[in-house]
Amino acid sequence: MEKKPHFVRREFLPREVPSVSLALLLAAVLLLNALLYLYLNKFYISLGRVETDHGLCPFGYFRFGAVKNCSPWLSCEAINTEVRKLKCVGEGAVKKVFLSEWKEKKVVLSHLTNSELKEDFLHGLKMLKALQSKHVVRLLGYCEQQFTILTEYHPLGSLRGLNETLHIPKYKGMNTWHRRLMLAIDYVSVIRYLHSSPLGTLVMCDSNDLDKVLSQYLLTSDFHVLVNDLDALPLVNRSAGRLVKCGHRELRGEFVAPEQRWPYGEDVPFEDDLMPPYDEKTDIWKIPDVSNFFLGHVEGSDIVRLHLFDIHTACKKKDPAERPSAQEVLDTYRKVLTLLIQEAAMPGTREML
Repeated sequence: MEKKPHFVRREFLPREVPSVSLALLLAAVLLLNALLYLYLNKFYISLGRVETDHGLCPFGYFRFGAVKNCSPWLSCEAINTEVRKLKCVGEGAVKKVFLSEWKEKKVVLSHLTNSELKEDFLHGLKMLKALQSKHVVRLLGYCEQQFTILTEYHPLGSLRGLNETLHIPKYKGMNTWHRRLMLAIDYVSVIRYLHSSPLGTLVMCDSNDLDKVLSQYLLTSDFHVLVNDLDALPLVNRSAGRLVKCGHRELRGEFVAPEQRWPYGEDVPFEDDLMPPYDEKTDIWKIPDVSNFFLGHVEGSDIVRLHLFDIHTACKKKDPAERPSAQEVLDTYRKVLTLLIQEAAMPGTREML
């Protein structure tokens, strides 16, 4: 009697293939994670967002452009003889700003315009000298006697022109949720730096509306954010019981924090002496509004807003003590960026597993 053949291999083959495929898939995922980690590491470093900046010069010196050596801040004599004004590019309550030239390089020369505000001007200069870092516009020189400050020039100007810049053909490739979130991270990094600065906890007081906030910051050619105007940076010192007030006039509107508004109602006329002081948490209140501007309305920006919803809700707590610190906001922003990059790099991985 003829024996029937036993197809042993056919019985095991269907079980072996899925096991091998799963192992290969898991190995691929692990490899992708490793590559993603290396990418993110390189990503932060290439964008200059590492915490240490080895490119900074010692106090009193600056490095300009591609020059490797540090030069001392320009003196009154050097500014008067070596710097040539080209045109006026802006004027505020305190300063008039001129696009100028020094050694064939574009620079910015700022002059005091109102002698009654010289204390504000000198305070801004003091802050600029003390806070030189990757977060602050580079100081090139100054002349206290003539109330003059020389700083680095950034052709893209203030953040007020961000959306217009992103519609220029040259920069349209930058108009993504990814790059916009990086700008928001830069902005929060500046706030974090001011709140933990070498001088102590500083409050960004020139921030009573969105337009005013944006005018205080510059957009660099490699798409980073620098704080430019430091005329109104009062110091909070809790241990000494020292809080701040941003100016001597009544502040209104939803943009400013609740504690910055007159607390005694419309029936009581505003008096500066009766206005309670506050701390740096006023800056935290404004972060969601500024970040909303940064994110714009590009593809993916609503997904970013969804991921930031909880931290932004916390920023808007009426009680300042319940709001997160700038460091906590920054940590959350970075986690969201990493998460969204992972999801973009490995779409569908979860479903495959």
